[in-house]
Amino acid sequence: MISSLLIANRGEIARRIIRTCKNLGVKTIAIYSDADARALHVREADLAVGIGGFTPRESYLVIDKVLKVMEETGAEAVHPGYGFLSENAVFAQAVIDAGRVFVGPSPTAIEMLGDKTAARDLAIKSQVPIAPGSVGAIASFAEAKELLDQIGYPVIIKAAAGGGGKGMRIVSEPTALEQAFKLAQGEALTAFNDERVFIERYVQKPRHIEIQVLADHHGTVLYFPERECSVQRRHQKVIEESPSTAITPELRKAMGEAASRLVTAANYTNAGTLEFLLDASGEFYFMEVNTRLQVEHPVTEAISGVDFVEQQLRIASGEPLTITQEQIAQPRGHAIECRVCAEDVYADFLPDVGKITLLELPSGNGIRHDHAVEVGSEISVHYDPMVAKLITWAPTREACIELTLKALDGYHLGGLKTTIPFCRLTIDSEPFRSGHYSTGFVAEHWPIPWPAGYLEAVAAIAGSGFVQEQHRRKPVDAAPAE
Repeated sequence: MISSLLIANRGEIARRIIRTCKNLGVKTIAIYSDADARALHVREADLAVGIGGFTPRESYLVIDKVLKVMEETGAEAVHPGYGFLSENAVFAQAVIDAGRVFVGPSPTAIEMLGDKTAARDLAIKSQVPIAPGSVGAIASFAEAKELLDQIGYPVIIKAAAGGGGKGMRIVSEPTALEQAFKLAQGEALTAFNDERVFIERYVQKPRHIEIQVLADHHGTVLYFPERECSVQRRHQKVIEESPSTAITPELRKAMGEAASRLVTAANYTNAGTLEFLLDASGEFYFMEVNTRLQVEHPVTEAISGVDFVEQQLRIASGEPLTITQEQIAQPRGHAIECRVCAEDVYADFLPDVGKITLLELPSGNGIRHDHAVEVGSEISVHYDPMVAKLITWAPTREACIELTLKALDGYHLGGLKTTIPFCRLTIDSEPFRSGHYSTGFVAEHWPIPWPAGYLEAVAAIAGSGFVQEQHRRKPVDAAPAE
């Protein structure tokens, strides 16, 4: 087992990694920017080293700074978490060249699967279904127009070098193509320093389904029951659940085996996630591979009993997987994750900034919190607006929904507008409760009004602090109760 680990990240994922390392007896080394000098992950690690700067480009994204800390502290391995350098093949190779262990796939696999066009090409060779579109990157508007004359509209333009909704544009008619193409190229260049884009047929109102995989260095590849990630804004997820109401056991097996074929073809090791679109007829199409741990991995941990950070460390240490496919083939109960982001859900989910003035977290069986904040923590413009994650588990989906609603009602975070009201109203909505929803949920159903008398009833129980918090969460003129 790895003896010491440098965590090349911050926030809740750094704390998440530290938690498993403490259980395994692995020494943890944190890095931090000037903005994070008082952060929880800094206090909880065995050793913490400042790398200066306030923005990611001045700190967590500077490879030389991370490598310097690795050398100075003698860290045996590096875990990149997610975001920042987690899917950077150059960084992974630099860690390996320095004689250290990179906790993740090989640089070759990152490069092959992290590039969307290369991954799409490998999917075709591996007989994994893909939506009609370009095989490689589209170099010019003229080439894009010629392709669309063949496959028709609507289509989606995507950045070849990254994801997260950046460099992505939906085009429904020929007159909008040129501007969308240029905007997508510009966003891709800004976000990933690579303006290449590709185009594929846009699947309307699909379900966004993910398959989590683990692969060791001894030829074993495991796939886990799916995650449903269709509740999104700006192509970014807010609520995830496992399993999906849209997936049958037969479809789960087909998607899992497709995922296994692709990662096997790429000689992939460690943890990864394959994302698919599922249309109304039950056909699924490969989208991309995330060559890292996902934000939403806790829901899969909840329904499988597997600690993915532990498995990542064991695989990176050269140990074989001891879990069998039969042990994880069927989900155990149901799990839901709500991302608590500092956003104004009644103003097009615009990010909010400020200090947390109130933090009361619900507790009880089946409730888990992944967060890195406390009263006084400042949410700034420098980093992602996600503040925390609330994960719930229960034996059935219905029970899990009720537990999640109860937990959200007891989740009091003041000083910022957050996605808590969005999560609360969405999970209690008919489309979500029935399981009949798609990636078009926000466009079709938001905003949802609060039930008549709900806020008053909860405020009577929770007290004035809750009332003040709710006024920050929900402008009275934005979504009146009906």
